[in-house]
Amino acid sequence: MTYRNSLQIMTDVLDNMSYAGMDGLSITQLIRKSNLSHTRLQKLVQNLSGSGLINIIEYDKKNIFVITEKGRLLLEEYRRFSDFAETFGLEL
Repeated sequence: MTYRNSLQIMTDVLDNMSYAGMDGLSITQLIRKSNLSHTRLQKLVQNLSGSGLINIIEYDKKNIFVITEKGRLLLEEYRRFSDFAETFGLEL
């Protein structure tokens, strides 16, 4: 079993939001798709929102999380860097 570091967890959450598109995901959907505890995900969502990587939209008294363009760019650059590091046999 391999453990994910903080950067991998963050990009997994952003990736899940990216696949959801403009419909976004609820906190429950994010917990399930990202395999994180509610407390850990709440802290991460606050950080991502504060950094402008995601938007939190209140809809029907529920929060929906949507990735921003800035979040998409970060995800794209992370993938490129990860692929580049793999060519040298490095793990992130």
